[in-house]
Amino acid sequence: MELSSLSDRALEIHAAFAERARRTGQRPWTREEVMQGFVGDVGDLMKLVMAKAGVRPIADTDRKLAHELSDCLWSVLVLARLYQVDLGKEFFRTMDELEKKLQAPDNT
Repeated sequence: MELSSLSDRALEIHAAFAERARRTGQRPWTREEVMQGFVGDVGDLMKLVMAKAGVRPIADTDRKLAHELSDCLWSVLVLARLYQVDLGKEFFRTMDELEKKLQAPDNT
């Protein structure tokens, strides 16, 4: 599946959450609140990584890990759209920068 398809689907769900909030007399989440949710999801992801390492007992770890990774991806895709970041373009640009740094002589 292409990044644009994932991004479109993420925005559909974001819009559905916003519509449900309006229907129930609440306001949709701001960009900052989406980011706060992402931070919470990263915390949940960390707990699952610890479980995979045998540090924490969590049942059904693999399914929950896949779910949290998907939650995190959703947040990144939504934030990229809300901030008008071309994530596909920027991902490759960033990877190229990292690759150049890795090819540079070590200064240690």
